[in-house]
Amino acid sequence: MKLIGITGKTGTGKSTIATTLAQKLDGRYVDIDKIGHQATSDPIITKKLCNVFGNGLLDNNGNVDRKKLGNIVFSDTDKMQILTDITWEYMEQKLDKILLQKQQCFIFDWALLPKVKFWNMCDIKILVTSDDAVRKERILERDHITPEYLEKRESATLDYSKLSFDFTFNNDYTKKSMNGFIEVIYNKIIMNENT
Repeated sequence: MKLIGITGKTGTGKSTIATTLAQKLDGRYVDIDKIGHQATSDPIITKKLCNVFGNGLLDNNGNVDRKKLGNIVFSDTDKMQILTDITWEYMEQKLDKILLQKQQCFIFDWALLPKVKFWNMCDIKILVTSDDAVRKERILERDHITPEYLEKRESATLDYSKLSFDFTFNNDYTKKSMNGFIEVIYNKIIMNENT
């Protein structure tokens, strides 16, 4: 079983690279952010979040509104840590279960992946970067958020040291360069399997 970790700031295109690589390797793509979304939808976790942050973070249906939650935690490291403490056990259990499945290769995709135990389990660690101005423009268009909210969200991201990675890919958002990079990773994995 191989575990490939792909990380980088939001909007760099890491999910596109991760899903394409998973298809090429016939592997399982895991979007850890989605598991985080599931965690905040869990009734027990919703209750814990309301106890700490108040019922103001709920939408009209009584579900956690992630934008409201983001406004509370993104610019406050203590509150961000509280959110992590509340949701991480749920997320960790889900990820542990996924890794028990029979699969030759898993591709984990998450901006915060280097902060958790699964990072040290990765056989290959990939950082995806891109031009900051282009990246932010893409996020604003994709997520329909204000520049102010984006800046708050950006303040909660990690600073990545390129020395911690096996590969760094600077995404120019063209299919040619992305496919070229995926081919490099694919060949590296296949070569390692054959030696």
